[in-house]
Amino acid sequence: MSAPDGSPVGAERSIGQLFATATAEMSALVHDEIALAKAQLRQDVKRGATSGGAFMAAGVLLLFSLPMLNFALAYGIRTWSGWNMAVCFLLSFAANCLVAGLLALIGVVFAKKAKKGRGPQKVAASMKETAGVLQKAKPHPRPALPAHRGPEAVEAVARSSS
Repeated sequence: MSAPDGSPVGAERSIGQLFATATAEMSALVHDEIALAKAQLRQDVKRGATSGGAFMAAGVLLLFSLPMLNFALAYGIRTWSGWNMAVCFLLSFAANCLVAGLLALIGVVFAKKAKKGRGPQKVAASMKETAGVLQKAKPHPRPALPAHRGPEAVEAVARSSS
């Protein structure tokens, strides 16, 4: 088995190797956080597009179907009830407005969901949490020195790493 940098497990790695490994892992973490932000923004954009589509469908329905639907519905009501033609046209217009209102309500619901989407805020909070964890990280305890290494080697390491 080997470590991520290719050195055998249990072998002492140099500071350069440790730094390279830490840099690679931090880079991967940052790339993952950016990918998460993009995915969350993509989801918010889809919700916004759905909302806009519902509003547009409501407008198109109201604009293009009113003449045909009003005539058909009004004549149908007149045939069924025998009421005055003006009342029948008012009833058909009210039915069209009801359908358009329902579509607009669907658009409002999706618009609120898109507004509530906190994709970038979630990523920022996650990045702050990661930074907090990294600031509190402590180095691993050093292993006991073998008998053939003296305290001079420990001083050299301590001075070189500060």
